[in-house]
Amino acid sequence: MKRLTWRLALILAAVLPCAVTLMAQFGGGFGFGGDFGRGESFVPEFPKTGEFHFVRTEYTDLPYRRRGFGAFVSRTGRASGWWAQDWPDADNHFSFGLQRLTRFQVGEPVHLGLTDDRIFDYPWIYATQVGYWDLSDAECMKLREYLDRGGFLMVDDFWGPGEQEWDVFAETMNRVLPGHAIEQIQMNASVMHVLYDIEQKDLTFIPGTRHIRGGQVRQPAGTTPQWDAINDDKGRMVVAVNYNTDIGDAWEYADAPEYPADMTTLAYRYGINYIIYSLTH
Repeated sequence: MKRLTWRLALILAAVLPCAVTLMAQFGGGFGFGGDFGRGESFVPEFPKTGEFHFVRTEYTDLPYRRRGFGAFVSRTGRASGWWAQDWPDADNHFSFGLQRLTRFQVGEPVHLGLTDDRIFDYPWIYATQVGYWDLSDAECMKLREYLDRGGFLMVDDFWGPGEQEWDVFAETMNRVLPGHAIEQIQMNASVMHVLYDIEQKDLTFIPGTRHIRGGQVRQPAGTTPQWDAINDDKGRMVVAVNYNTDIGDAWEYADAPEYPADMTTLAYRYGINYIIYSLTH
């Protein structure tokens, strides 16, 4: 069986923990117009290959959730399917931040289907809007193999109130990892302290731009943010579950002065902690 080949090459030599706030304070420096609209996108230059790549997973939408062809998914991005929400802006911003804040040699972000064997070349993958996905048996089996072989999945931006989106995700993960419960991440878990110390006060709602009106953040009624995990048979966290919160938007709008800087800072800390955990455990 082919083995993942990335662990030793991706251990961090050093990190600049104080620099994360800079990403949220660039203002309009990347040419964004400041209206959460369709302004210019920040497109950094990354090498084709690197020690780490942001990998976004593609999937088919549930039949009753399918979106039209070429819908806007970010400030300038267009795609069909909820897998692409916030693409490519979130991927570019977070990759650029990771490049600045660590000594990773970051390659260009990529997006792959779950049945693509190339996912085994990457230690960490990301999926958004997982309350809308409709994974086939083949995709579930491939994701199980990926996680069993040491891979790590981060999911984000699915919501209540009500249990519909949660149930879609939970039922899918029960097909992927039968018998593995979704559990709350405890504050003493190593993922919460592997680089940045994430404290009780940080278990907070990270807003999407749709939740910001007139400079005020409005959490959707009936929602409570959850920071959960799925562990493998050895107790290693293999899935990070971010529910009722929108880390993807915090990455996407890292350069927007209208977006709260403290929320972008927190979103970067979560993302970087997940990555470092995935490489060292």
